Amino acid sequence: MTTRRATLLALGATLARPAMGAEPAYPSRPVRIVVPFPPGNLSDLIARVLAEEMQARHGVQVVVDNRAGATGAIGIQAVTRSESDGHTLLLSSNSPLAVNPAITPNLPFDVTRDLVPASLIGWTSFLICVPPDFPARTLAEAVAWMRANPGKFIAANPGTGTAGHLMTEMFARLTGARMEQLPYRGSAQALLDLSQNRVQFMIDAMSSSLPQVQGGRVKALAVLQGRRSALAPDIPAMPEASVPEVAEFESFGWAGLLAPAGTPAAATGYWTRTLNALLRDPGFVRRLAAQNVEAAPPGGAEKLAELLAGDLARWTRLAREANISGS
Repeated sequence: MTTRRATLLALGATLARPAMGAEPAYPSRPVRIVVPFPPGNLSDLIARVLAEEMQARHGVQVVVDNRAGATGAIGIQAVTRSESDGHTLLLSSNSPLAVNPAITPNLPFDVTRDLVPASLIGWTSFLICVPPDFPARTLAEAVAWMRANPGKFIAANPGTGTAGHLMTEMFARLTGARMEQLPYRGSAQALLDLSQNRVQFMIDAMSSSLPQVQGGRVKALAVLQGRRSALAPDIPAMPEASVPEVAEFESFGWAGLLAPAGTPAAATGYWTRTLNALLRDPGFVRRLAAQNVEAAPPGGAEKLAELLAGDLARWTRLAREANISGS
């Protein structure tokens, strides 16, 4: 009996051990998600919701690491230089991934070569905002006012090389409303200065600007899309703004999860499957909506890769046509 028991215990121990060369369980330790912007950005809001959901639903600890600077380049570089084991990931909006590379030469990374998409998560519209006491009540009035007073208005943006920067340049170019651009490090301080009339114009993601509009601290003149947003149905869409030059001017900010190149498929596949499940869950979708973010339809990594490639081409073309370049 003693010999038989010893044999069974030894067999059980052998079965409990992973086979020689087998992949360890993933994730095997806390996962660090780098956000290349300060707190309050679209990417940061989504990352914090995701971190809470992963802990509650899967017992996976996710640490959100804000690495702001150089329009997202610092955070992206930190991820591309990290170990490719799936425990350091990037959650970024399209500005650092598609806009900044379109206008900034000699970045220390190539987003299509050095990063591997895992999943698109969500997107948000952009609002055209002015101070609450701005004399214009509509976008058409604002454009007329700025055309009549060239160079007298300052437009804020969340940083050189962001979508807000490029869209403001394009808006000014299309309408003839000449403004000086003032870059900030993120949206928070820019919106504060807008509310106090230190700057007079801003195109900003709804995820950060809509709460300021709802609180009466800034005024929204239009939503930068072809139809009104369900999150802000009282704000006119671009075709309603009575400014023909920008009637078809439409753009969205999106955010996705990516990993360093060389990350095992098991790790990226884990996040693709997990996020697909979350994006089908009404509770997760509601949590994103509470942050003024629309959940993306569930899809694979290919969907994010296709969106990134399309935006890179689009912003590169627009930057060339408008003669916009970063530092």
